[in-house]
Amino acid sequence: MEINKEKGIMKIHMRKRVLTVLVCGLAAATAVVAQGKAPTVYPTAIFAFEERGAGVKDYGQKVSDILFAALASKPDLLLVDRADIKKIVDEHELNLSGAVTPGQAIKVGQLTGAKILITGSVIETDKTLYLVAKLIGTETSRVLGESVKGRTSDEIAPLAEQLAKKIGETIVKDADKLVAKEIKIADRIAAVKQALGEAKRPVIMIKAAERHVGRATIDPAADTELTLFCKETGFEVLDAQSGSGKQADIVLQSEGFSEFAMRRGSLVSVKARLEVKAIDRATDKVIAVDRQTTVVVDLTEQIAGKAALQESAAQIAERLLPRLVKK
Repeated sequence: MEINKEKGIMKIHMRKRVLTVLVCGLAAATAVVAQGKAPTVYPTAIFAFEERGAGVKDYGQKVSDILFAALASKPDLLLVDRADIKKIVDEHELNLSGAVTPGQAIKVGQLTGAKILITGSVIETDKTLYLVAKLIGTETSRVLGESVKGRTSDEIAPLAEQLAKKIGETIVKDADKLVAKEIKIADRIAAVKQALGEAKRPVIMIKAAERHVGRATIDPAADTELTLFCKETGFEVLDAQSGSGKQADIVLQSEGFSEFAMRRGSLVSVKARLEVKAIDRATDKVIAVDRQTTVVVDLTEQIAGKAALQESAAQIAERLLPRLVKK
């Protein structure tokens, strides 16, 4: 009887602990939603590992597949769709093996929205097997490394899982080394102003076409952001709806779209692409072209879509506006 009584008490305590954990977890999630903020999530792309050694044939793709499966459950990471990666490799003929350069990683980041790129090598030397991973920040060009080793007779899956654990821990611990710190909008505008200097600003008209795939877009985000950057850096901007294009020196034509990428719990990932070209109205010549792909994670699809287009427009404005003035 005493034993049964003790077991009953233990069960009650266990239930209380489980209930406490659930309540705390729910409270934390509710706090995030109440604040309207999504936790930091890093878009990450994983590429096939390079194979070095006669005994590791076909290991490269296996390792990257295991890493993808292991890291997919990490709440801090948002893995870029494999179909997107293959398309980019095919279209741009990039060398995205373990020998990928930081310069290529930056290009991948621009095309996929990935902030971190994971690649590396499977190396066979004597009777030892090494899995070496490179973590490259596509915004900072910083490179961090992780590795595990075993015997050539060991199964590859447990080693790859150990490597995945190390990679996940490194990204969380050293994310500030790989991912560029967020800069306030006022500082970004100030930097563009400095790049423009005292040069005379042409009169600008912005003609924007943008949409969120599957939903109507209200108050175009890219149009608003481009207008903001132009106005705050000293350009005169004509309204495309009521103004006359003949009064403009340069017409900025932009076309962009955003679309749902994936959902993880209460978070939604949206990917956006924006293309902008600057046309000299007097000659009809295209004087500048730029494009940007951005991934944003938020609590709602519509807000994430707008934020992605907004960020794409901001990055384009930073690069494009200094090219529109004669110094």
